[in-house]
Amino acid sequence: MPDVAPPPPLSTPIWQHPEFRRGAREMTGIALGLAAWGLVTGVAMVKSGLPIPLALLMTFVVFAGSAQLASLPLIASDAPIWVVWATAACVNLRFVIFSAGWRPYFGHLPLRERLLHGYFTADLNYVMFMRRFPEPKPSADQGPYFWGGVAINWVTWQAMSLLGITLADRIPTEWGLGFAGTLALLGLTGSLLSDRATWIAAAVAACAAVAAFALPFKLNIVVAIAAAVAVGIVLDHFNPAATAPQKAER
Repeated sequence: MPDVAPPPPLSTPIWQHPEFRRGAREMTGIALGLAAWGLVTGVAMVKSGLPIPLALLMTFVVFAGSAQLASLPLIASDAPIWVVWATAACVNLRFVIFSAGWRPYFGHLPLRERLLHGYFTADLNYVMFMRRFPEPKPSADQGPYFWGGVAINWVTWQAMSLLGITLADRIPTEWGLGFAGTLALLGLTGSLLSDRATWIAAAVAACAAVAAFALPFKLNIVVAIAAAVAVGIVLDHFNPAATAPQKAER
């Protein structure tokens, strides 16, 4: 993909930009499911035997719920550290695909800022961003929108994770709060199925996830994402006019 010129610098503080408020507002609409996931992860860290100081360190440094939940049983069973790292890396392989998708938008930024964007990358803010900016080219609105979503996404996750760590002994894991996060993702996914191409890609991803369910470390998620991306590329190649993204509402 050819390099593109960076967008012009912002003339106002980023938190005063209209897109910052829009990003925060749209992320607020799905924060309930995110809060449930954060709470469950906080409870799981303590109930798996992780001391509270290490649980606090993990929630702030790792900031990846799926990887945290996958690695906790291994840590509790004294598995070799390389197994823990490998498991977390496999579960988070989808972020490689997310980063590739964000490259046309943020590839012009300095390395330090790209690393910062990488730390704050999450499933929900990636989906919301791509829905808001379907055309892969940078603009001055994208940074404020990204950080507006991050402001809600990161704060909600950390606040509920800390609550789960603090109240772990009083919150039974049998509540099944994580299902609320799944429902939030399903609802958001459904809102993105706007044409034939996205329906086909979603169907292929679902079939691939089920077919690869037996893979370890939740690699079926990575297989599903890769299958959907491959199908999208093929559809775009053979019928670019029908699969051209619609311009976002300004």
